[in-house]
Amino acid sequence: MILKTLRNNFIKTLIDYYAETEIVSFFNLLSADILKMQRIDIAQNLYAVISGKKQEKFQNAVNKLKNYIPIQYIIGNTEFYNLTLKVNAATLIPRPETEELVAWIINDQNNKQNISILDVGTGSGCIAIALAKNLPEAKVFALDVSEKALRIARQNAVDNGVTIEFIEADIFDVDLGNLQFDVIVSNPPYVRELEKETMSPNVLNHEPHLALFVKDDDPLLFYRSIVEVANNTLKSKGFLYFEINEFLGNLTRQLVQKLNYCNIELKKDLFMKDRMIKANKK
Repeated sequence: MILKTLRNNFIKTLIDYYAETEIVSFFNLLSADILKMQRIDIAQNLYAVISGKKQEKFQNAVNKLKNYIPIQYIIGNTEFYNLTLKVNAATLIPRPETEELVAWIINDQNNKQNISILDVGTGSGCIAIALAKNLPEAKVFALDVSEKALRIARQNAVDNGVTIEFIEADIFDVDLGNLQFDVIVSNPPYVRELEKETMSPNVLNHEPHLALFVKDDDPLLFYRSIVEVANNTLKSKGFLYFEINEFLGNLTRQLVQKLNYCNIELKKDLFMKDRMIKANKK
C-alpha cells in the first residue's frame, strides 16, 4: 500500500469519530513515530510503499482511537515545554495551560540562585522537569502518591537530563522533615464530579481519575491540604503557585488569603479562563 492510500483510509475510517483536522493531526503524529516522517516528508512521499508491518501498526492505532484512547498514550509520549515526556494510563497528559503555569514560574524565578522547589502531584513529572531544565540552579523535589506515576516521572527526568528528588507520599499524610522550599507548585485534582458530562470520552474513559476529580461538596480539598503543608515547609515570603479550576478562581483566592497568604494574583490562560494563582507566604 502506498502512503497516500494509507492516509486516505485512515481518515475515512475515523471520520465518524473525530473532526478531520484532528484525524490528520493523529496521522502526522503516528507517521513521525512509525515512519519517522514529518509532515513535509509525507507531502513529498505520497507514493512511497508502506510495509505490511507498518500498516499493521497504523491499524492497531486506529482500533485504539475508535475506543477514544488518547493518541499520546498510543504513541507513549508527548511534548511539553520543548521536552519529550513518556506518558501512560498512570499519568495525566500535560495540557498547554500547564505550560503557561511553568512559564510564569520561570519568569518569576529565573534570576534567583539556589532556590528549592516542590512540585506536589507531579504525575509524569512535567512541571518539575521543565522547571529543573530551565532553572538549572534550582533544587527540585517532586511528590506523588502513585508509585506507577513516579516510575514514569523518574524515567522522564533521566531522559531529559535533570536531577530531581522524588518523594512517594500522600499529601494528606506527609512528613517532609526539615525540608524548606522557596516555591511550592501544584496542578492538583480540581475537576468536580458534576463537570464529567462536559468531558470528552478520551479523557473521561482513559486518563487517571485519581489525578482529575474531586467531590462536588469539597472541590478545594487538595488546595487546602497543600497550603497546610506549605505553612510548615514554605519559607517566609516564599511563593505558592497553583493551576486551578476555571470556575473556582475567586473561591481559591479566598481560601489562600484566609490561610495567611498575601500578594495573591489570579491569572487567566490564553483562552481567558481563570487558570493559575500565585501567592506569597506572609
